[in-house]
Amino acid sequence: MEAPDEHLAPVVHADSDYRVPYRGSFRVADCPTRPPPEAPGERALERAQAEMVEELSKLQRILYAHDHHAVLLVFQALDAAGKDSTIRHVMSGVDPAGCQVFSFKQPSKEELDHDFLWRTAKCLPERGRIGIFNRSYYEEVLVVRVHPNYLGAQNLPPHPPLGELWQQRFQSIRDHELHLARNGTLILKFWLNVSKDEQRKRFLSRLKEPEKNWKFAEGDLEERRHWDEYMEAYQDALAATSRPWAPWFAIPADDKPFMRWEVTRIIIDALRGLDLQYPQVSEADAQRFAELRRTLER
Repeated sequence: MEAPDEHLAPVVHADSDYRVPYRGSFRVADCPTRPPPEAPGERALERAQAEMVEELSKLQRILYAHDHHAVLLVFQALDAAGKDSTIRHVMSGVDPAGCQVFSFKQPSKEELDHDFLWRTAKCLPERGRIGIFNRSYYEEVLVVRVHPNYLGAQNLPPHPPLGELWQQRFQSIRDHELHLARNGTLILKFWLNVSKDEQRKRFLSRLKEPEKNWKFAEGDLEERRHWDEYMEAYQDALAATSRPWAPWFAIPADDKPFMRWEVTRIIIDALRGLDLQYPQVSEADAQRFAELRRTLER
């Protein structure tokens, strides 16, 4: 059961056709992987992206000075969807001092000896900064759900049947994100929705082009065989955890320029909704600064 006063959590204001509904029907089969026909062309998107990156940089500086909010961006996707390049392009103009990126892969022994939220919780951004999770605690209801044998390494106490276990983890995630939101963290979660055919093309590109060989791992093909299981896991996870204070966005990922543009647009829209302001000095400080300015101008 969800917290009875969940309505007290702040609502994320970010309009998008790709926002996963809260308390509504959601099917990954209905989520497009290509941009709509009316979407701008590649060159127009690149020009718009450059302008938005500049605006995002300005908003980040105000976020840092305002120092009342943190921002957490969560990126989840199957292999070759473009998580790394999206993060790189979207955050290209942001001051590195105001941004942190963490990639979560196979957990260490120390991480396995803690609860499944521990390794990401210690990497959460402080107020004034943007934190980016390239994969996240959602791996525990995605990859681990597709490969439940991974639970063996977690040394869990006796637990309920798997179906109930995933529901318990959804509840833990909702509680975790609700707590963060109530304490000033803006949470935006992006599922980069690549089609199976486009993934195949990108895998082939990694094999054909020597400079991309390093990106390919044979394990990627093994995971591809579980495509339908992953789609079911994503459908359940996004539907169970997309909330007004921590929304999911199912972003079409077959077209990278459009994907980057849409992600950047959503982040900017949400930051604007925070009504960020540079701190205002007191009247006494303003008078003192005016005197100092006159002294320097002489």
